Amino acid sequence: MKRPLIFTDLDGTLLDHGTYSCQPAYPALKLIREKNIPLIFCSSKTRKEIEHYRRLLDNHDPFVTENGGGIFIPEGYFDLSTLPPNLVTIKEPGYTVIRLGAPYALLRRAVRELRAEGFAITGFGDMTAAEVVGLTGLDAEQATMAKERDFDEPFTFSGGAADVEKLCENIRRKGFCSTKGVFFHILGKSDKGKAVDILSTLFRQRWGKITVVALGDSPNDLSMLRHADYPVAIRKPDGGHDPNLDLPHSIKTDGIGPAGWNEVVLQLLRTLDSDWQPTT
Repeated sequence: MKRPLIFTDLDGTLLDHGTYSCQPAYPALKLIREKNIPLIFCSSKTRKEIEHYRRLLDNHDPFVTENGGGIFIPEGYFDLSTLPPNLVTIKEPGYTVIRLGAPYALLRRAVRELRAEGFAITGFGDMTAAEVVGLTGLDAEQATMAKERDFDEPFTFSGGAADVEKLCENIRRKGFCSTKGVFFHILGKSDKGKAVDILSTLFRQRWGKITVVALGDSPNDLSMLRHADYPVAIRKPDGGHDPNLDLPHSIKTDGIGPAGWNEVVLQLLRTLDSDWQPTT
């Protein structure tokens, strides 16, 4: 009997691209709570941003910040004695944090170096909260939370495909990686897939057999979807699906953003009921 886990991106996936509302997904979210299924936010958002949505949705499960940079595990949630010794863990109030990402100060230094090399990039660390508001549509409080980063720096860059390729190559030469969601990102060797693998292992040790569902809409979700039994590509506001997420066994939603999220999660939970009965 396999227990389901759900890993989900936020922006453009569970949250509407323009309004940041998850209201269209309320029926599926209600069913997830009733069935006691872990819902793990796996996003480019910061700790404070994700904690905001966890409070709104009364979520108490682990979560993954800044494109896999940090795994936040609530105190007492798992027996962590089996974690591999090479993983860096930090005790913080209420959490054990597994740090997979590069320190933010090193990413900011790389951004400054790239700008000095002629790349017209602007990171969140170069912007005021008001500028982040204008760029993202977040309110002032949310924009301030989005700037409080630990492992990943979103940035803007305008240029053609060749310019982007050259920028990404220079980022690799500095020992970092890049990815793209709503914005470009510079980060360390972390990604969402590594975080999903670690958490899936912990859940497997706790329960035995599990089934992993993962939902995302952008290239930075690809590694997460690759680690799922049921990878779900969420339809974008332009009506298409990101071609980077076209895995051989991926599910593509008809609905856009949280409406598509709701549609597929309800469908999958009906399917998985035949192999699993909810427990309290």
